[in-house]
Amino acid sequence: MAVIKTPTKYFLVKGCAEGESELNSFDNALIDAGVGDTNLVKLSSILPPKCQRIEPIKLPHGSLVPIAYSKITSSVPGEVISAAVAVGIPENEDLAGLIMEYSNKAPLDIVEKRVKEMVIDGFKFRNRTLKEIISIGATIEVKKVATAFAGVVLWD
Repeated sequence: MAVIKTPTKYFLVKGCAEGESELNSFDNALIDAGVGDTNLVKLSSILPPKCQRIEPIKLPHGSLVPIAYSKITSSVPGEVISAAVAVGIPENEDLAGLIMEYSNKAPLDIVEKRVKEMVIDGFKFRNRTLKEIISIGATIEVKKVATAFAGVVLWD
């Protein structure tokens, strides 16, 4: 019987980059964020109970990396794009936290404000008390093709 392990640690990453194509700019943004050369496994938005924040670590090349992330790509020169994630930490550490992701064609302060509001709304719906919100985001003004990326890596 396979055992699925619950992550016990997390860290935040961000990156942005230009590229020759949408996929190249996304790949370059992942490298800028420190999660390039890995296989990202996109998650929904739950932080396991008692999961501890750590500083970003060097991930093994080719590893499967569970991550909740936000990204936006644009090929409109002069456009400002931003991506952000926010982690809601519950007052009761026995309960799950919440990760929200948001991106838009807007400055980072607007995108980060919105993603934090989404965390607050998620906690209200769950009737949980919020201890704190931690967020990170990336922004870039497009020259040719650009991607902004932000994520929460869940790790052990």
